[in-house]
Amino acid sequence: MLYQDRFYRRISSPPDLVCYEVKYKETDLYCCTKSDLAELIKDRILFYRNQIEQYIKTNPLFKETLTPLKYDVFAPLIVRHMMECSQRIGVGPMATVAGAIAEHVGEDIKDLSDEFIIENGGDIYLRTKKDRIVLLYAKDSPLSQRIALKIKANDQPYGICTSSGTFGHSLSFGKADAVCVITRSAAFSDGLATYLGNIVKTKDLIPHAIWVAKKFQEVIGVVIIMGKYMGVWGDIELVKI
Repeated sequence: MLYQDRFYRRISSPPDLVCYEVKYKETDLYCCTKSDLAELIKDRILFYRNQIEQYIKTNPLFKETLTPLKYDVFAPLIVRHMMECSQRIGVGPMATVAGAIAEHVGEDIKDLSDEFIIENGGDIYLRTKKDRIVLLYAKDSPLSQRIALKIKANDQPYGICTSSGTFGHSLSFGKADAVCVITRSAAFSDGLATYLGNIVKTKDLIPHAIWVAKKFQEVIGVVIIMGKYMGVWGDIELVKI
């Protein structure tokens, strides 16, 4: 298994929340909650990973396909959620897995912590009562870690997920340094970030990817970075770092 340093975690601990890592196999969550819920979160990781792994044993194509699968009404909830998102977007269901785990864990703890941040490999599911800053990392781009999203306080959660064609372990057919999508669902944002990232093979395709993003009513905002070029759309606010 390859190790990827989660360096951004060293600069992303909000002082008003308790922050800690919860790891199991390839799942590596960074969690910030009102109190330490690590044991509960680890239990939920095991639960969801077991559901996904057992489903893959019965349907190996679920792991391998890059296109949507036929919806299975008998599949576990998280698997059905991944299928729904992938069908809406046009990607394989595993393109949503990191966001789906973050989202389902967040939903499981929301009654125990009215604010939370669940980050899974750069894919974030959060609910916040105060405005927060989410830094954008785009590898070697001159814009990397120079701009951030200002996430406004809201009773509803946000799914903030990023795909890249230049770093990370996720499969991408594009060349964008970062494609960040904000919706209310981390699973949906994760899959759509992958889909849009596959489009951006040159800087001239950034406007087209944003046009595609606009067709999805779930999208609150999108940011695409490729080198020194950036495209932005939606009800979002960028701040300079």
